[in-house]
Amino acid sequence: MTQTVERHEFQAEVKQLLDLLVHSLYSHKDIFLRELISNASDALDKLEFEGLTNPDLLPSEEFHIRLETEPNARILMVSDNGIGMRRDELVEQLGTIAHSGTSDFLEAIGKSKDQELSLDLIGQFGVGFYSSFMVANKVTVITRRAGEDTAHKWESTGEGAYTLEETERPSNGTTVILHLKPVDQENGIQDYTAEWVLKDIVRHHSDFVGYPIKMMTEREEAGAEGEPSQKITTDETVNSMKAIWSRPSEEVTDEEFNEFYKHITHDWSDPARRISVRMEGAVEARALLYIPSQAPFDLYHREMSYRGLQLYIKRVFIMDKCEDLMPQHLRFVKGVVDSEDLSLNVSREILQQDRKIAAIRKFLVKKVMEELGRFHRADSDGYEKFWLQFGPVVKEGLLGTEKREPILELMLCHTTRDEHEFTTVADYVARMPADQDAIYYLTGPATEVARQSPQLEVFLQKGHEVLLLTDRVDEIWLQNPPPYGDKQWKSVGRGSVELGSEEERKNAEEELQSKSADFKGLTALFQQLLNEDLKEVRMTNRLTTSPACLVGEEHDLPPQMVEVLRQAGQDVPKVKRILELNPHHSVLQKLLTRFQDDEHDSIVRDYAELIYGQALLAEGGQPSDAAAFSKKLADLMEKGL
Repeated sequence: MTQTVERHEFQAEVKQLLDLLVHSLYSHKDIFLRELISNASDALDKLEFEGLTNPDLLPSEEFHIRLETEPNARILMVSDNGIGMRRDELVEQLGTIAHSGTSDFLEAIGKSKDQELSLDLIGQFGVGFYSSFMVANKVTVITRRAGEDTAHKWESTGEGAYTLEETERPSNGTTVILHLKPVDQENGIQDYTAEWVLKDIVRHHSDFVGYPIKMMTEREEAGAEGEPSQKITTDETVNSMKAIWSRPSEEVTDEEFNEFYKHITHDWSDPARRISVRMEGAVEARALLYIPSQAPFDLYHREMSYRGLQLYIKRVFIMDKCEDLMPQHLRFVKGVVDSEDLSLNVSREILQQDRKIAAIRKFLVKKVMEELGRFHRADSDGYEKFWLQFGPVVKEGLLGTEKREPILELMLCHTTRDEHEFTTVADYVARMPADQDAIYYLTGPATEVARQSPQLEVFLQKGHEVLLLTDRVDEIWLQNPPPYGDKQWKSVGRGSVELGSEEERKNAEEELQSKSADFKGLTALFQQLLNEDLKEVRMTNRLTTSPACLVGEEHDLPPQMVEVLRQAGQDVPKVKRILELNPHHSVLQKLLTRFQDDEHDSIVRDYAELIYGQALLAEGGQPSDAAAFSKKLADLMEKGL
């Protein structure tokens, strides 16, 4: 019976990706084989895990990955007897980039000017299979899901479409058939049908894969005296299969450790740091953990595919993404955990209740935090790059119930002291004046916006450094910040200003009360005109050069926090702000004079709205009616001219 061949168009993003790969000048094209072997290893892992509860799915022969070649036909085949794929899985996994970060990936590629850097991004986005098209004119995939009788064939030349049809395969698993391009050493395409080339790639990139990678090899054996030598063909395992985490660290090279990281993460970049530890005592476990050098595309996505460590029990693969071994704020940490003390008969629900898992997690978190501390002390430039990538995620730990003090120690913050340098909280506290009793901070939508905020003026004038915290998570954890030693946190954008000695504060308060009395009528008019948006208009000693600023009460939600909640779908009631006016500013003084001359002066009313709009703009916001604000400003400019 003739099978129907279906033709499908690739997802638009896959077309762009394939065009990049097919025409790539990337020199390290050998990477494709590592990606295919890693995919085969993943398929074997999944079947091994399913076999724990459904032994009927397990193959009669040992798990393995096989490399086969047909030199005359320029064909390389990579096959496994793993879980296999159904038809819908073929479409999802090979016809689309099945995640919400596709646009992020293509945007990242578009921004990259360096071709090799663009291709390094591929590993971050889980699309390593497509690297096959760097070396092949056509790729065929024949696969059969474990437990099913029907196999399927997927085929593409990488030119915008692929075909699907039913076919036959004697057992479960997947075979990827590469119809290779001609050898082109200048452009990095070796002879991938040559035995020595394949062996070299496997030894370099995949030696530690936990399943035998087999291939038929030939060697010459001398014959008896007077007899010609003979060619002997043997089925050889070409990888060592040694569990890299169980080997003494001094026996493993940095290159081997890095290749293992790339194997388990499909990230083509070297990691930033490596943590190899052993837990002994009531619970025994080994762990090999890595801190990536760059953030994955979906680090902030709820359905993030990158989260969790690989869990092995007695060298048996159990779970690919065990989220219970690492808290959310360290979800970027990758690696392997292997324990002798856990039961093989596990599920995600059992793991969540297992005290041994909780003990391992506590141990691993402690080791990761210690390593980040060492990273900071030993390589400040490297740590700064890490913090720019992962700092906002680490700060999510300040929202939880686990120990928060170590996270404060790791924080890097922008500051008003130096626009180019980060500071730590410890260094900030060490520089505080003797009369400063709190850690001053200001939040905002961006560092440069915060740095220009009028709310900082009196603090800078009196020599008080202020931390500028502009990650979205900052607004959340600062609602209930942990103390740092005996120091509390104080927002310069909320509440009143109390700086200097007791006598200086008293004098400032008396002067402010006097000025408030002078401006009582004008502030009442501002309040009347802006009542829909403001809860109060008052004089302030917070400003030195700006006419006005917006602040909140001590326990009000800041505008950035309101925006975060609204974007999360929360129905947040309107939070009215306080408009603070600078009584020493020439604009306010002249406005007071006009108001005293004529309380109904229309220009005074226009200025009230313009000053409020200017205060909004100064903190990175915008007037609710930008067009009306713009017209008033234009009218005022015309009158001025």
